[in-house]
Amino acid sequence: MIDISPEMTTLIMMGAIFVGIFTGYPLAFVFGTVGLFVGFTVWGLKAIEIIYGRMYGIMMDYILLAVPLFVFMGVMLERSGITEKLYDALYVWLGGFRGGLAILTVLIGTILAACVGIIAASITMLALVALPSMVRKGYSKSLGAGAVVAGGCLGILIPPSVMLVVYGPTAGVSVGKLFMGAFFPGFTLSALYCTYIAVYSFLKPQAAPSVPVEERQVPFLIKTRMLIVALGPVAILIMSVLGVIFLGIAPPTEAAGVGALVATLLTIGYRRFNFTVLKDVVRVTMSTCGFIFLIIAMAVAFTSVFLGAGCGDVVERFILAAPGGKWGIFAIIMFIIFILGMFIEWIGIVLIMVPIVTPIATTLGFDIVWFSIMVCVNLQMAFMTPPVAGGIFICRGACPENLGVTMGDIIRGVVPFVLLVIIGLTLMTVFPQIILWLPAQMIR
Repeated sequence: MIDISPEMTTLIMMGAIFVGIFTGYPLAFVFGTVGLFVGFTVWGLKAIEIIYGRMYGIMMDYILLAVPLFVFMGVMLERSGITEKLYDALYVWLGGFRGGLAILTVLIGTILAACVGIIAASITMLALVALPSMVRKGYSKSLGAGAVVAGGCLGILIPPSVMLVVYGPTAGVSVGKLFMGAFFPGFTLSALYCTYIAVYSFLKPQAAPSVPVEERQVPFLIKTRMLIVALGPVAILIMSVLGVIFLGIAPPTEAAGVGALVATLLTIGYRRFNFTVLKDVVRVTMSTCGFIFLIIAMAVAFTSVFLGAGCGDVVERFILAAPGGKWGIFAIIMFIIFILGMFIEWIGIVLIMVPIVTPIATTLGFDIVWFSIMVCVNLQMAFMTPPVAGGIFICRGACPENLGVTMGDIIRGVVPFVLLVIIGLTLMTVFPQIILWLPAQMIR
């Protein structure tokens, strides 16, 4: 054991994390290696007891059972073909407006967000269904790709969101309240995205032409029926998960189980279910959750040592000493999370930063649900800001090669949406009830 001051330990651990990230090693291995090495250096063999106790407590948290269930639900729904039906139904309603297909893409992303909860599935579906249609109709590739990434990324914010399920136990906040608190912020971002597309299309009509009349000449009753048939199953799924949470019938874990069952029944109803689909869904669920739980375990090893060695107090004193009062400190926290989002995946930020900044938010007197959702809205930008921009890379990988959409097109397309997230954060700061109203209405 070596006697190291908390200040020096903080510098060593944070520096080692950034060096490890830039080496390209998986995030879980970086967290685990740094945590174990510093733990043994500071505490010797006692580090095993400390890390194991903290890790066991987090990994046995009952709410985390919702993670594989929500992932299963989202992947199963991806196989159901529901996106195609939604797109066909809304296409005949919105295709006549300038920018209508891009707005339609964001709206479908919003609907999928309330059903799927994982951005990889949402962005992939939109890139395969919506982006080819926009490019063929003469849309700007940047606008189309930006709408796909921004709309798909709403899946990590609007419930049922895997990020909120992980965030809750990490911060000691009710996942049910986080679910309700994230609804209106997600819809606010969606409305900002649609407004931007409408204004941009008006100013640059050549970038988003309307669909020819002959392609959308469908009788009113028929297109109304298409809309009801497409939205009906979605409404059932949303109510089966989020409705029971809001009404106090079941907590998130049980609601996730119901959602997984309903998604499977919908896939059967759409005649897309077979043994191959079930096998693929289970495989993707296991690999995704294995990745998530490995990072959780290793990040807990890191935070156990970081907080146990007094590094959390060092960071707290440093942040609280910043000028500008509580709002200046809040702005600094948001800026730090924004910068980290450029280099670290969301799960690493949640598991490392949340245990550190949550006590600071409590000390400053911020409502913990409001603060938590503000962090989650901020993390929307992490998927759209290079170099580590999950949404951009997923879109590029899923986009059909024959469309000719480049990485530059996607990056140029997402920049305005990043600015819109900043505007959204400002609105939620000025009007906190955007976040807090719905959780206050929950039936306990």
